[in-house]
Amino acid sequence: MTDPWVALEPGTDPVARARAVRRAHAAFTSAGTLDHRPVRPVVADSWQRSARAHVSPDCTAHVELGDGELGSYRADHPLARVMPLFRELTSTFAMDGEHLLAVCDAQGRLLWVEGHAGTRNRAGSMNFVPGARWSESVMGTNAPGTAVAVDRPVQVFAAEHFSRPVQPWTCAAAPVHDPRSGRVLGAVDITGGDRLAHPHSLAFVQAVARAAEAQLALDHRAPAPALELHALGRDEALLVAHGRKLRLSRRHSELLTLLACHPEGLTGDQLLLCLYEDESMSPVTLRAEMSRLRALLGTELLVSRPYRLTAPVDADFALVERRLAAGAVSGAMGAYNGPLLPRSGAPEVARMRRRLEGALRGALIARGDPQLLADWAHSAWGEDDLDVWQALVDVLPHGAPERAPARARLVELDAEQAAAAWAP
Repeated sequence: MTDPWVALEPGTDPVARARAVRRAHAAFTSAGTLDHRPVRPVVADSWQRSARAHVSPDCTAHVELGDGELGSYRADHPLARVMPLFRELTSTFAMDGEHLLAVCDAQGRLLWVEGHAGTRNRAGSMNFVPGARWSESVMGTNAPGTAVAVDRPVQVFAAEHFSRPVQPWTCAAAPVHDPRSGRVLGAVDITGGDRLAHPHSLAFVQAVARAAEAQLALDHRAPAPALELHALGRDEALLVAHGRKLRLSRRHSELLTLLACHPEGLTGDQLLLCLYEDESMSPVTLRAEMSRLRALLGTELLVSRPYRLTAPVDADFALVERRLAAGAVSGAMGAYNGPLLPRSGAPEVARMRRRLEGALRGALIARGDPQLLADWAHSAWGEDDLDVWQALVDVLPHGAPERAPARARLVELDAEQAAAAWAP
């Protein structure tokens, strides 16, 4: 083979090769003899490490992290920051090929397993699930575990897996490193059928890992924001200022949202136009509100003439906009916690709310991902969204169990809107 890290060179008969490797695996696990002709060096070395670790060829994975522990552990894991990127880069590939995206930590514990529902159910029978330990020392040769063990992108094809229950599967994985220290943080893996044995799959998963490392490097270089503003899905925004959490009044929520969108600052007259359609609020009242806000934030963070914030603001609605601009629709959906200040009647805030909501739902409909559409349709803000329900029904296969209730909801919404149109 010209590339020992590729499971199958182009033109290789996968059935014949799987048969030859299976015979070699049986000989090694029963008698300890190793036929190197059909077994790649990376696999042979891994089999020998697995045997020295006393891994059983009939082993199954054990779940080490339960639901409660898993949630907090992976929320704090560095790879959580690049999960939206992983999903964005692999979602189409995984769904079209009926594959799975899996991400493990440096100990080989699976933190996320996502992708085609049918494939995920089948993988669950061998405990290829979040929280399960798939390190090479526990499960023998497998792509995520071996990629972490050898610190190299790896493909593992069929009977190359040390554990027999895993041999119907093929996977490709690549390690992801901390860009500052170089240490292995874990691995990103694509798991599925024999089609993954193609050289392109190994190159693809390696490119995904490199993209994640580049994103982590950018995160490390960016200075931590002095202010964090959480205004999506909240009538009263939450402000984090230098680690201090402040729950803002509705008026202060509107003011901070507007100032966050205008780092150059706004005059008093401009703020009044953003807040009111008429002239019902006097400049004196606005100055009083700004004085109270300055007392809350501190004079060093809010200055006047014009009114502006002196520190960068990391706003949740701005994150959604950035991800949409980058084409990361699933990442944008993951960051969207609901409409911007949903009860605010301030004209400029309402315009921002409509613009963000329209951009995101338009991107969801254009993407046509059934899971993303279902997430929106079943949310509090999307349950009456006729267009999204229609898009969801259109993309669900006719035999899918989710299609019938989605279709029923679509008919119900259509009838409600028709009745409303005829109402006097």
